[in-house]
Amino acid sequence: MPSRSSARLAALTVAAVCSAASAVVLTSPAHADSVRIHDIQGTTRISPFAGQKVTDVPGVVTATRTYGSSRGFWIQDPSPDDNPATSEGVFVFTSSTPKVAVGDSVTVTGTVSEYVPGGPSSGNQSLTEITKPTITTVSTGNAVPAPVVIDEDSVPDAYTPEGDTAAGSVNGLTLDPSTYALDYYESLEGMNVQVEDTRVVTATDPYSELWVTVKPWEHRSHRGGTVYGSYDSQNTGRLQIQSLGSTADFPKANVGDTLEGTTTGPLDFNQYGGYTLVASKLGTLHSGGLERETTRKQSSRELAVATYNVENLDPSDATFDKHAAAIVNNLQSPDIVSLEEIQDNNGATDDGTVDANQTVNKLIDAIVAAGGPKYDWRSINPVNDQDGGEPGGNIRQVFLFNPERVSFVDRAGGDSTTAVGVTKVDGKAQLTVSPGRIDPTNAAWTSSRKPLAGEFVFRGKAVFVIANHLNSKGGDQGLTSQYQPPVRSSEIQRHAQATEVNAFVKDILSVQKNANVIALGDMNDFEFSETAKILEGDGELWSAIKSLPKSERYTYDYQGNEQVLDQILISPAIRRGCDFEYDSVHVNSEFNDQISDHDPQVLRFRP
Repeated sequence: MPSRSSARLAALTVAAVCSAASAVVLTSPAHADSVRIHDIQGTTRISPFAGQKVTDVPGVVTATRTYGSSRGFWIQDPSPDDNPATSEGVFVFTSSTPKVAVGDSVTVTGTVSEYVPGGPSSGNQSLTEITKPTITTVSTGNAVPAPVVIDEDSVPDAYTPEGDTAAGSVNGLTLDPSTYALDYYESLEGMNVQVEDTRVVTATDPYSELWVTVKPWEHRSHRGGTVYGSYDSQNTGRLQIQSLGSTADFPKANVGDTLEGTTTGPLDFNQYGGYTLVASKLGTLHSGGLERETTRKQSSRELAVATYNVENLDPSDATFDKHAAAIVNNLQSPDIVSLEEIQDNNGATDDGTVDANQTVNKLIDAIVAAGGPKYDWRSINPVNDQDGGEPGGNIRQVFLFNPERVSFVDRAGGDSTTAVGVTKVDGKAQLTVSPGRIDPTNAAWTSSRKPLAGEFVFRGKAVFVIANHLNSKGGDQGLTSQYQPPVRSSEIQRHAQATEVNAFVKDILSVQKNANVIALGDMNDFEFSETAKILEGDGELWSAIKSLPKSERYTYDYQGNEQVLDQILISPAIRRGCDFEYDSVHVNSEFNDQISDHDPQVLRFRP
């Protein structure tokens, strides 16, 4: 999943600069007189007046935005029509700080534009605006139109219609707000809306945003979030909340908290989540008291194996002590930890450095200081700038292991470009090199992390562990895309990668049917995805998070949807004969002060 910090530098600006590069292709400008806002909005997502000049459009100012590159104001017609598909509100883009005030009755002359946040290549829906405005204030101090209440009764359960057969776009379809949630929200675009007593389902992020649900029982997790359990369960009650006020006053919320009372403001659309209530009035935050989870300690006969994405960790970060505390206290010092996103010794500085010994040893020292074991470690440096991630950072997977509990089988020869293989020795499977990388020159791994395979021994039994960080979802169309169903283009490479990992596991099992094999890490895909099915193959592996109840299956929280990205997959010998136990340890994804956007996962079993 794209890093929230790298995906944008100024989310609050909503980047609504109207330019030819980011507007829907329009017809030649014409002139339209005596139109109302509902005429401009029309009954589809694209205004029938797009590209045309409109004159003296009346409305009452409901809110102003005075910051960022999307400065302007919203107006709403106090005399609506009787068509529920036509919105009565619209954003007026001024580019500079607007001179109007809430309650002003105005007329606006300008050009109707369909602005696509993120540009046409993003696949996003467009936002209807009036640009290059001339504004006349008719009167001041008028009552603002009463907000439309958005709640569980008003939002349909079906998420979206399918796009038209020609391009797969919903843009030209007549809105059906009583049937589809996206049509319902579109029918309120630009209008003054309100939610009340809503539960937080994605914690406050660094850009002063959070997500709530207006459907409190919709796929509720056992800790207060909303679980994304299939491609057809998009969760229609999710809604992003921003504020028109000071970011310093924005509530620091965790999942399960409540915005009590009413939250009111215009309904906007942006590239970072789609429909967004931009609040002129925020509800009062009430804590739900969510605590970070702690897994149980493994017994002496249990092997505990964990995966943890530490989000671009490099020596300059201030999070080492917190990561160490999470590993020691919340994860109870697993015997083996697969770390993802360990950066090289100078982080994003792109000077050819690939070694990560300083990064890893700093974490190991912090773990010891937190009362944990003195872990040993193994990894293979990537070729400089060839494994994707933050430019210059050279992220890679690293094995930490507790030498007092488990031993690592070292076999020389593993390097950045040498492929690990499988041999048969005395009837047992062995890796040709350990640690080693799976087919690192294969095109499936272009600009992506190569899997790291290692051979361990616990209580005299071999355990093969494959640490993965598959291709991210960057470039996929969002759930609110104009294209329905959205195109998930990143799957092409991820499916090829999953095929490679499964083939390697097959190689081990073809030599030793009862081998203990674990493939784990940031798979960047859901437990119900085709990627997971390819990894699982014909039973070579099985995603152990599926042993949990559906309400507990999540490792990441994105745009109001708690979902699985991190997985631990196990071979038949572990699944059927080792009395395994799985835990998704929620220490990050639900909290506004997270040190990573991923929750670590732990598997305990008896080889």
